[in-house]
Amino acid sequence: MEKALHKLVWSRADACCEYCQLPQRYDPLPFQIDHVIARQHGGATAAENLALTCYACNHHKGPNIAGFDHVTQQTIPLYHPRRDSWKEHFRWSGPILEGMTPLGRVTVHVLAINLDYRVALRRALLHEGVFPDRNSV
Repeated sequence: MEKALHKLVWSRADACCEYCQLPQRYDPLPFQIDHVIARQHGGATAAENLALTCYACNHHKGPNIAGFDHVTQQTIPLYHPRRDSWKEHFRWSGPILEGMTPLGRVTVHVLAINLDYRVALRRALLHEGVFPDRNSV
């Protein structure tokens, strides 16, 4: 990946995971650049298809582009950081990320955003008064 594209992705995301909003400075694992639409599904290595992700979100997302919403009983696309509004689909309830729409629910589920260890980290960061700290949240 070109250095300028790598820098653009990090800068655009303000060094925060574009899915769970965790800042890199609070995660011991290095963040990764995700192909929102995986290359195996024809996704390009281009700015409009790249997102900055924490290791946990990227690991759980893998090449997935959709998930099953148990409320609507439908297959729903995952959140796409370049096309979807984070505020429209998600909200914080303390350290728990809630999906407010089918897209939000399947993204939270597929990316395992509310696993116990992830919630515990966010709870500690909330206690310290440093999370969430993005204007977009």
